[in-house]
Amino acid sequence: MTSPNARPPAPSSIQPPTQPPTPPSALADAANRLVLWIARHWLALFNTAWALYVILPFIAPILMQAGYMTPARAIYGLYSFTCHQLPDHSYFLFGESPVPQAEALMAAGAPDASNLFLFRSFIGNPQIGYKVALCERDIAIYGSVALGGLVFALLRRRGKVRAPSLKVYALFLIPIAVDGLSQLVGLRESNWWLRTVTGALFGLASVWLAYPYVEDAMQEVIETESRPNSATAP
Repeated sequence: MTSPNARPPAPSSIQPPTQPPTPPSALADAANRLVLWIARHWLALFNTAWALYVILPFIAPILMQAGYMTPARAIYGLYSFTCHQLPDHSYFLFGESPVPQAEALMAAGAPDASNLFLFRSFIGNPQIGYKVALCERDIAIYGSVALGGLVFALLRRRGKVRAPSLKVYALFLIPIAVDGLSQLVGLRESNWWLRTVTGALFGLASVWLAYPYVEDAMQEVIETESRPNSATAP
């Protein structure tokens, strides 16, 4: 019989053996390797993607000229979701003028320019050539983004590239805002070189603003993913 004054036994000071860290599964290891690879090569991936995005619209008129209309129309259809594709705001290949105006386009068989929905559907013909699947301004924007990515790749080898302030970035937006809005409300009509210059300024400034932050974020990912896994350590 246990005495009422007996003390409970002292807890054992011997701790149970700790379990060794669980090694990551093959799937988790592959995922980490993929994340690291993307973080290390993000700029090459971005530059390749933007280059393809700009080059593919030029393939469409080449295919039309060669008689491959189905893949050409697929490209036009794909880019119609991201661009208005107005023919008088687009470059043309295989025609007399690379930048035909609305009057010349209608004379060559385009629908009336007053009906923008029908007018934008005009791809071209052997008489006037075939339009590029992106408008002039978008070609300038995305082309300058691809070019800016190459410049960024060169500059970052010499040291850290610092992003501009939002005030400086806003200065680069003023030309495209003035040119686009004044044309939109009918105050004036822009032209191909103004669309190109303002679009290029916007694209380059956007790379200058965004890519330094992306670079910092990717470096953090590399540092985090390269550390030994301490989550399961005792």
